[in-house]
Amino acid sequence: MTIHGDHPFLPPESERSPVRRLRGRLPSPVGLWTTSYGGKRAGLTVSSMLIADGEPGFVIGLIDPDSDLWETLHKARTAVVSLLGGPHQQLADAFGYVAPAPGGPFRMIDWTDTDWGPAPAGVSTWAGCTLVTPDPPEIGWALQVQLEIAHVELATDDVPPLIHRRGRYTTL
Repeated sequence: MTIHGDHPFLPPESERSPVRRLRGRLPSPVGLWTTSYGGKRAGLTVSSMLIADGEPGFVIGLIDPDSDLWETLHKARTAVVSLLGGPHQQLADAFGYVAPAPGGPFRMIDWTDTDWGPAPAGVSTWAGCTLVTPDPPEIGWALQVQLEIAHVELATDDVPPLIHRRGRYTTL
């Protein structure tokens, strides 16, 4: 076995998308989107997202159309969007499918069942949301998924938010 100093699947710099490299220079929040339907849970780490204020508020994210999350969210029509903090980097990697999670990432921590799907225990800032349209537009490689915010839980602690920039995590 060989230990690599770099990511072993990263293409050479000359083959990388300049648009993706531009996007990678923007600091992005690290969210965990989770849902369940018919006894099946699905989740995905999402950093291509924003929250739009208003009555109601919305979460807009770019989701892989081939992901388990989209398949399950499309059926369930509800999701929990959790904002991850510094202590949740392993959880982000597991749900981003870049780190091993024996038995699956849902076995890493405890979960609370909500009206919108599973909420991770220990993550105290999250929103319960409903899917706006089952046929979202395609944007580049992804679906532009819009969720209407129905419920918000805000942290009372001061956990630094987890940020993704240039392929790495950091906190503010």
